[in-house]
Amino acid sequence: MALIVPKQCPGVHTTSGPWTGAPRSHQRTWAGTDGAKPNKRFSFIHAGKPLPGRRAQMRNLLKAVETFHFRPRYAPRHAGAGQANLGHPSDYLSSCPSGSLGVFGALLLAGASLLLPTACSKTEAPAPTEVYVQAAHPERGDIAEQIMVDATLAPLAQAAISPKVTAPVKKFYVQRGSHVRAGQLLVSLENSDLEAAALDNKGSYTAAQGTYDIATGATVPEDTMKAETDLTQATANLNLAQSIADSRAQLFAEGAIPGRDLDTAKAALVQAKAAHEIARQHLEALQKVSHKAALESAQGQLTSAKGKYLGAEAQLSYTEIRSPISGVVTDRPLFAGETAAAGNPVITVMDTSALLAKLHLSQIQSQRLSLGAPATLTVAGVPDPVSAKVSLISPALDPGSTTVEVWLRVANAKGTLKAGTPVHTTITGRTAANALLIPSEAVQTGPDGESKFVLVIKPDGTAAKKPVTLGIRTSESTQIVSGLTPADTVITNGGYGLDEGTKVKVGTAPAEAGGDKE
Repeated sequence: MALIVPKQCPGVHTTSGPWTGAPRSHQRTWAGTDGAKPNKRFSFIHAGKPLPGRRAQMRNLLKAVETFHFRPRYAPRHAGAGQANLGHPSDYLSSCPSGSLGVFGALLLAGASLLLPTACSKTEAPAPTEVYVQAAHPERGDIAEQIMVDATLAPLAQAAISPKVTAPVKKFYVQRGSHVRAGQLLVSLENSDLEAAALDNKGSYTAAQGTYDIATGATVPEDTMKAETDLTQATANLNLAQSIADSRAQLFAEGAIPGRDLDTAKAALVQAKAAHEIARQHLEALQKVSHKAALESAQGQLTSAKGKYLGAEAQLSYTEIRSPISGVVTDRPLFAGETAAAGNPVITVMDTSALLAKLHLSQIQSQRLSLGAPATLTVAGVPDPVSAKVSLISPALDPGSTTVEVWLRVANAKGTLKAGTPVHTTITGRTAANALLIPSEAVQTGPDGESKFVLVIKPDGTAAKKPVTLGIRTSESTQIVSGLTPADTVITNGGYGLDEGTKVKVGTAPAEAGGDKE
């Protein structure tokens, strides 16, 4: 930028015109010197010599400004239509009345104050600014990994008891909140019809039992005995016929009897043999087939009657609802006289002597845990953390979430905790002894989103980045596996966004001086 001063003002003038290609003249506009460019910087001349020093230049500049009045030419005398022209800086009408200061003079003064330092002298470099930070040396200590997950408390055991038959409720023996034992009677249903059916089936079973006793103790042995007697008699008749036939054969040989008597004896022997064979086969049939079939038939009838009787007794027993576990009654939706539908719960019992916090962890986190690992639960309304232990680590991943289910067991003998309460759990995972530790807020993440680094203070007081490898990390401390030594000074606070090489000072920034006063 060049400053134009009218020649009429004594004591101040320029060494050369700021625009080339046109002589200096009053009433000259930018449109009249299109294409002209500045060729030299502006400098002040007093009495033929440059004014020494910036203050002298400013003093003479102020004198020149006092003489200025301007009249901008907004349109050139020979400009074409549509051309806008605000006038050239030299296109001013000047006069030299002392003490007159125009608007342009004020603007010129402000512009000159900014341009003169760059035109007349070199600017000194500002002193480096120190940034106040907090810092600490890495320390040795023990650290334990803390896995924090939200969960919901569940009972150790729970039974939503439903009847197997549909019947009106006859009587409730417990109320909600009652403590019950395993096997205790809780509800009874109307069962008059089932009692009658059970009694009828019991009579049928008794009759079948009597029939079986008769079949096994009287009928079957009697038939067998008769068959054995018939066989014995047939054997005796056979022996007699054989003896007669033998004797008559001898007498016939001696000629004592006719042949007709011998033939009669032989025919009787054949008949005796046939009768003996029939008796023997009958006895064998009774012993091998008839006796066994009779016993099986009687046994089958008895078993059928017994089954019907037991079925009726079971139906009757379903009208008495007993608790399968020890615990406390947590729900009882019906009242006496209302119909309990089969399959719908009529009473719920929970074992809350111990509660389970069921949570899901990633596979990597679950591999760092072991059964019995300590844990704590933070429960709303309970001032102190509640101790717990890992009681179960699922051996398989959940196919839906690909996570591992972990159970924390917490004692609840006094019933302070309630099932269904949301809790915040903290499980102790890996531990490291004598580890190199720094505050967690000192660790920063690199531009790649994965690498980690910290800012340390070098001996010259500047900040420098150091890549680090992390180990166990908690909300307060972080283990440094590699990258730091106990002698390093790590910036713990105030280092975020700090450029490398920035001068830093450990401490608290002093309060700003001055300020608004009331």
